[in-house]
Amino acid sequence: MALNVPGLVVMAVFYLLILGTGIWASMRSKKEEKKCTGDGMEITLLAGRNINLLVGIFTLTATWVGGGFILGIAEATYNPTLGAVWALMPVPYVLTFFLGGFFFAKPMRENNYVTMMDPFQQKYGNFLSSALIFPALVADVLWVARTLVSLGGTMSVILDLSYVYSIIISSVVAIMYTLLGGLYSVAYTDVIQLILIFVSLWVCVPFLLTNPHSVDISLTAYNQTFQAPWIGTVELDEAGKWFDDFMLLALGGLAYQAFYQRILSASSYTQAQVTCFASSAFCLVLGIPSILIGAVAASTDWNSTLYGLPTPYEREETGSILPIALQYLTPPYISIIGIGAVAAAVMSSMDSALLSSASLFSSNIYKNIIRKQASDREMQWVIRISVVVVGVAGTALTFLDNSVLVFWLVGVDMSYTIMFPQLVCILFFKVSNGYGATVGYLMGILMRILSGEPLIGLPPAIRFPGCRLDKEGKLTQFFPFRTTIMIISLVSILLFSWLASIIFNKGLLSERWDVYKIKRKQKPTEGKRTNCGNEDLSTSKQLLDTTTTTSC
Repeated sequence: MALNVPGLVVMAVFYLLILGTGIWASMRSKKEEKKCTGDGMEITLLAGRNINLLVGIFTLTATWVGGGFILGIAEATYNPTLGAVWALMPVPYVLTFFLGGFFFAKPMRENNYVTMMDPFQQKYGNFLSSALIFPALVADVLWVARTLVSLGGTMSVILDLSYVYSIIISSVVAIMYTLLGGLYSVAYTDVIQLILIFVSLWVCVPFLLTNPHSVDISLTAYNQTFQAPWIGTVELDEAGKWFDDFMLLALGGLAYQAFYQRILSASSYTQAQVTCFASSAFCLVLGIPSILIGAVAASTDWNSTLYGLPTPYEREETGSILPIALQYLTPPYISIIGIGAVAAAVMSSMDSALLSSASLFSSNIYKNIIRKQASDREMQWVIRISVVVVGVAGTALTFLDNSVLVFWLVGVDMSYTIMFPQLVCILFFKVSNGYGATVGYLMGILMRILSGEPLIGLPPAIRFPGCRLDKEGKLTQFFPFRTTIMIISLVSILLFSWLASIIFNKGLLSERWDVYKIKRKQKPTEGKRTNCGNEDLSTSKQLLDTTTTTSC
């Protein structure tokens, strides 16, 4: 197939549009910074805590509806060993946003934290919080990788553009506009990207449903035609794995910095709550086109198309089923529109991951540990360098594996089993302390490694009940082991925190062995910030230098 020149032109226009929006947003960011009396870091990372409600809804939705979301749902629906019942992403995300809005938004926003790691740093100190930041940073790098993989595969199929060139070009554009304006650039480009995702996907769906090579998807939903029914099934012995995947996606997202970046950028707790609830509805609607595309692909006689036989599943190209369906089942101009949707989705998630990791490193590591007296200008450069480093690292990983689901699940896995129980304890259980957090952290990492992961070829050392070969011949845990590890980690944090508290408060062990100083912290630090220009903040600055709210 020759290079698709019209498609390249359309993509070039799209990238210029996004870059132009990013430049405009960066100019707005500089204007806002001049109006504010606080530091510029908060303008860059949180848009001055003054993000518009509608923009907030768009940017939160666009963060979750990324390339992995669109391609991952289509991949699972088409895969004969899975089916639509395993394409879980839209429904768990509704739970993510509702739980986030009801429970997590209030303590985070009302305490005016800059990142989700601030409460850890205030209560546990720098050493332990730095260790806890590591899995969060790794999850962000994997997030960058999975979004780029989805776009690279799509562009190589539809435009016949090299996989390497596709990824590098997209990565450079996303890094550039994220560098320019921080959250302002990310948020306002997300508005355009989400509109493009919605319009493009729904434009493609009618052409796919009426193409001459596929039979009615209602007939293949429950009947064996060209492959197993696309609805799929959850057998009784697979229910544990299905439940585990559902909880992984629903709760794992609550331990992502990108989520709290949107919450903390809202002008109030109420606005943050409304943003969460509205975004949940958008996620549901935007998941439907990908399910339909996967269903059409599963209902297609590939031998009658130019793609021919073997089928995409037999060629192990399931991860690219969405671009393959667009390329061979729709007119050329429609497939170009479809790639626009994927590109927009990739950009909307990648920029969020870049800024998320830059926030954690610059605020919680550099500013609070390495250089507490760093100037505003210096911090701006630290943020920029962090964005570039994470972007390059995520881009490099895309050349190791081309499955969207691999990066998706491994990244969320770390957030769920390691970070989620830590976040629950620090926010809602006053008894938690550094000793319990350390045990829970080590317990979570150790058990997760020993449980194995077939997606990366890691065999299980611990075999939970039901561990056996799956339909593809891989040794898989069908027990809800991730949820089990998460619960064990959470209980360990609370139990050992309570024990340590008794040991030191009762004088069973000398206070000089109390490295986390829990005896002196009878009342947990709230970390609440005051507006610029108010009473002296010297005490709170000793706890966390980045906790001053910008008053605009």
